[in-house]
Amino acid sequence: MKLVQQDYKPIGVFDSGYGGLTILKSIMTELPQYDYIYLGDNARAPYGSRSYDVVYEYTLQAITHLFSQGCELIIVACNTASAKALRTIQQNDLPLIDSSKRVLGVIRPSVEKIPQYTSNGHVGVLGTTGTILSGSYPMEIAKVSNNEILVTQEACPMWVPLVENDELESVAADYFVSRNIQNLFEKDPQIDTVILGCTHYPLLIPTIQKFLPSHVQLLEQGPIVAVSLRDYLNRHPEMEQICSKKGSLKLLTTESVQNFEPRASLFLGRQVKAEKIQL
Repeated sequence: MKLVQQDYKPIGVFDSGYGGLTILKSIMTELPQYDYIYLGDNARAPYGSRSYDVVYEYTLQAITHLFSQGCELIIVACNTASAKALRTIQQNDLPLIDSSKRVLGVIRPSVEKIPQYTSNGHVGVLGTTGTILSGSYPMEIAKVSNNEILVTQEACPMWVPLVENDELESVAADYFVSRNIQNLFEKDPQIDTVILGCTHYPLLIPTIQKFLPSHVQLLEQGPIVAVSLRDYLNRHPEMEQICSKKGSLKLLTTESVQNFEPRASLFLGRQVKAEKIQL
């Protein structure tokens, strides 16, 4: 393992694949001064259909690696990992690893904004099978709304493969996106706000908006998580002061860099280089 400089304390961002790059891009736009290190477990993606035990094991491996790279603060930019593994890691593993370190997810900051958007209390969630079955969104939304918001969910198992295989504007994308949105609104026609509960889904927004009723608000996680992180650092100056600030970015992947770099460059809007690791 390479030695890490003592003054290098990047903010870690972890995802099962490419989707977390949408979160990273928003965070870097909001907070460009910090150092960042992104880890995509592309070789084992997607996590959406995997069991709780497997997602927990993989997520803990990734977080442990990011800690070894100097991270004091990590964002789990994966809804499935946030839903299936985050709480266990926060409560059971973090106290044993280092109680001063922090691991944050993307679900809680996303749902905290929902009451500000919905006018009638009918909200839809589009997510992977794993995220939907976890029930994390209804549970968290109930906490922030005192059970006053009706949450309707729709699992979209084909959406991540569409993104991963660059089928964003294909006939298949139109078919699966339209079918899932139709299913969602058949369950509750009164939905006025829809949250994209997977970090891959922003790449499908042009297709989603073709089939989403025009009056419905679509919430994308990236900008919400970025503002939430800024507020978190403002509230926790002890963590803000630890994080190093040279504006650097390091990308890690468990896949080949030849596969990762072109797609990551597309997600981030600039040419990037990556390093392959093993977990």
